[in-house]
Amino acid sequence: QVQLVESGGGLVQPGGSLRLSCAASGRIFSIYRMGWYRQAPGKQRELVAAITSDGATNSADSVKGRFTISRFNAQNTVYLQMNSLKPEDTAVYFCNADLRIIGTMALRDYWGQGTQVTVSS
Repeated sequence: QVQLVESGGGLVQPGGSLRLSCAASGRIFSIYRMGWYRQAPGKQRELVAAITSDGATNSADSVKGRFTISRFNAQNTVYLQMNSLKPEDTAVYFCNADLRIIGTMALRDYWGQGTQVTVSS
């Protein structure tokens, strides 16, 4: 079994910063990709940024230059540093991982419970 636990969300004023963390634990053999998605009220869940185990990254155009994704592979942890936050960044942020558990070579998709980020004055 695998669990993804997010932390770091909260309330911040426009222009402020937050850092989200997500730690994967359980019977993990290897992690191929971890990322962050977000879902605002009335909107579809969207990719914010993702990173592979070797450091390749992908991010949404709306956050380029403001958000940075990074990872600490030794702890199966991914971070999302969010700077210059805007009200439109308000959403529930979900951690996602594509990984292999011990006993299988198949990639499986896992999700965290989500953490609320609210950007408001």
